Amino acid sequence: MATRDDIETWIARTALGDRRAFQNLYDHTSAKLFGISLRVLKDRAEAEDALQEVFVKIWHGSKKYTAGKASPMTWLITIARNHSIDRLRARKGDTEGDDKIAEMPDTAPGAEARVVAMGEAKRIEECFDTLEVDRAEAVRRAYLDGESYADLSERFSVPLNTMRTWLRRSLIKLRECLEP
Repeated sequence: MATRDDIETWIARTALGDRRAFQNLYDHTSAKLFGISLRVLKDRAEAEDALQEVFVKIWHGSKKYTAGKASPMTWLITIARNHSIDRLRARKGDTEGDDKIAEMPDTAPGAEARVVAMGEAKRIEECFDTLEVDRAEAVRRAYLDGESYADLSERFSVPLNTMRTWLRRSLIKLRECLEP
């Protein structure tokens, strides 16, 4: 897992045109940024396109990042989230293909698939209930909201290594709970 300092260094080196630093930045942050885009856009192909555009923005805008002012992950997540929201708004504003959309078959999951998904969601929530409240919140913030370990350690007033241990142990406990 990359540290805040690693990410800040990669952003700074990207601002200087360092392709290797940009590759490292991509390798260590793209999964989280893709998750943000996917959550906003709810379409995998569009989220993949958005992610490419986000990294183009990062490449060109890396000179604007000020180390120490904001968490580097917060800065990256903000770019991904805002770009995805812009794409979503543009999609909603595009009414040219409404007739074609009306003729498309409904590919939404059927009633049976929705019931299964609701059951899985209930199981996951029940497993989260087995965690201590602060641990469950830390897991949600780290893996659903994209907060960095450093941000979480500050929020919960614990050392960074303690936060890493909380998250690792919580994920193990969740995995054990979810196993059949």
